[in-house]
Amino acid sequence: MNGPVEHASASESPAPPSARNGPARRPLFEAYPRLGERLPHVALGRFPTPVQKLSGVGDRLGLERLYVKRDDLTDPTYGGNKVRKLEFLLGDALRAGAKEVMTVGFAGSNHALATAIHAGRLGLKSASMLMPQANAHYVRRNLLASHRYGAELHHFGNMPLLALGLVVRRLRGLAAGGRLPRFIPAGGSCPLGVAGYVNAAFELKEQVLAGELPEPDLIYVPLGSMGTAVGLALGLKAAGLASRVVAVRVIETRWAPPGQMARLRRATAAFLCALDPSFPRADVAPSDLTVRDDCLGEGYARFTEQGVQATELMIREAGIILNGAYSAKAFAAVLADAARRNLKGKTVLFWNTYNSRDFSAVTAGMDYRQLPPAFHRYFEEDVQPLDRAGLDR
Repeated sequence: MNGPVEHASASESPAPPSARNGPARRPLFEAYPRLGERLPHVALGRFPTPVQKLSGVGDRLGLERLYVKRDDLTDPTYGGNKVRKLEFLLGDALRAGAKEVMTVGFAGSNHALATAIHAGRLGLKSASMLMPQANAHYVRRNLLASHRYGAELHHFGNMPLLALGLVVRRLRGLAAGGRLPRFIPAGGSCPLGVAGYVNAAFELKEQVLAGELPEPDLIYVPLGSMGTAVGLALGLKAAGLASRVVAVRVIETRWAPPGQMARLRRATAAFLCALDPSFPRADVAPSDLTVRDDCLGEGYARFTEQGVQATELMIREAGIILNGAYSAKAFAAVLADAARRNLKGKTVLFWNTYNSRDFSAVTAGMDYRQLPPAFHRYFEEDVQPLDRAGLDR
């Protein structure tokens, strides 16, 4: 397959400050300086992300203390939860002397786009190895933007073909550049990437201590590649917060089984403890991280009526954009629990993981036929019926 022919200019994606001026402040590093010394890291995002009280939405739901953590604003170009993980994963690639990175996902992967954008800021090439998914407007936008930012795009019909493609592409990278491309797993969810959300929990603690919000009773997040939920649960324990994580499943169990989540949690804890033995070994109890399976609908990336209603409410009352495949389903769980009066008297934090930066100008005027032919169908076939125009930029 042919790679893209256009690249974002340096003026569009300036190098992050820490690539020039040394490590940035992160609360996890201040609490555990040895982790700051040993973890590979490059500052990409603007932190802390704001905490905002959702007064209008809360009034509608009968919740006096409903807040949102605006991880949609992690970066001026392209925000979302992946930036926190990529600070560590791309830091690792730089430390290893890599020239390019490669990652996997579905056709509209927000993670693959974030990787392309932020890798490019650091002078790294990127390749996205993608599989089919339900069509949506955001899929088209992400594919065009990935191409614009220089990602080499490949499409595979199933997992065995993807696995074979990964081997071939890595060997090709080795032959061309003398070293293997650095591999980043789906969603950036490996112990190194998960450290980004361990740090996020320490960031939240600082905001609680500063009086920006009360300590949450419940924190709602989407559950896809599992790294965000696992990192928050571990970080909350380590930071001494009693908040519980409600992980709302947005992908089928076969892609994110409970056993794999438990292994990721244990591996991340062991990884951080190995780097700094003073990091707490506190175990995450089942009540600290619960998984909700009732908001998935017909499957991954298939929008639900409840998710659309949640999106419309958030846009109308708070001006915040959600994504039908991920954050809309997580916020739909908040609405459902509020309707059942399960949240009465509680402090609830919705952690918005979806990018809200408008980059329509980046893709304006692009011809989808510049993409490899396997992706053309996402532009020639209809999007799913619930993907209403204007809900997701």
